[in-house]
Amino acid sequence: MTIAYLNGVFLPLENAQVSVLDRGFLFGDGIYEVIPVYGGRLFRLPHHLRRLHDSLAGVRITNPLSDAQWTAMLTELVSRNEGSDQAVYMKVTRGADKKRDHAFPAGITPTVFAMSAPMPPVRDLDKETGVSAITLADIRWKMCNVKAITLLPNVLLRQQAIDAGSVEAILINDGYAIEGAASNLFIVKDGVITTPPLSSALLPGITRDLILELAARNAIPCREADITEAELYDADEVWLTSSTREISPVVTLNEQPVDDGNPGPVWKQMILLYRDYTNAVRRGAAD
Repeated sequence: MTIAYLNGVFLPLENAQVSVLDRGFLFGDGIYEVIPVYGGRLFRLPHHLRRLHDSLAGVRITNPLSDAQWTAMLTELVSRNEGSDQAVYMKVTRGADKKRDHAFPAGITPTVFAMSAPMPPVRDLDKETGVSAITLADIRWKMCNVKAITLLPNVLLRQQAIDAGSVEAILINDGYAIEGAASNLFIVKDGVITTPPLSSALLPGITRDLILELAARNAIPCREADITEAELYDADEVWLTSSTREISPVVTLNEQPVDDGNPGPVWKQMILLYRDYTNAVRRGAAD
């Protein structure tokens, strides 16, 4: 039985209910986070809580819990659910009023919800064949740095990729490759890793930031710079990253092979460093 958390209460997921007047339901007025759990330990929790706080501030929702309260609640949630490796989904909406009105209602309490599910098994690197992606025009709003629950454009873009036989859409905005519909973007050219710089056009990914840290620690050339559409097509390697997907090598882009159509050597180096880090999380030797 899956246990969820809703507004101060742990309860079976199927019993969790919110008002139909909740602004998350009516307007998509809320913020969310997804946090991997390795060996029962929450992955880079302070980084996730910082991004949650920043996103809440960006849409003018008061953070309903302190970092200590979030930590205690999420730790308890993980302990109440099965599996040492889990994926926690947490959401804060502005709350429910007595009527539907676009304007912020005064005096309402934010809704806090969290649930956890088993994370898919870690991929066997020896059998990794990579994924396919397509490029699509970026149709999202102009505050993509805010991790809002209003994800319909992302859903439509991702589904268009799936309908085309791919796993992800890489979004093109004004001639530049920005990120995936549900992932951050990296390319490798001549041994140098590049990812677009942080801006309102993309989400500040937790995995993205960790890759930059690992590259710096291990003297792997890495930079933050705009990626033109032409540079994307000319890349030796293309990666898509997220907290639950880790680092996925793109081997086919718009039905054309990326380089020789196999996961590249820099990806192989980075994924081993990433796995070392997640194993350290399992041992309690990293956050």
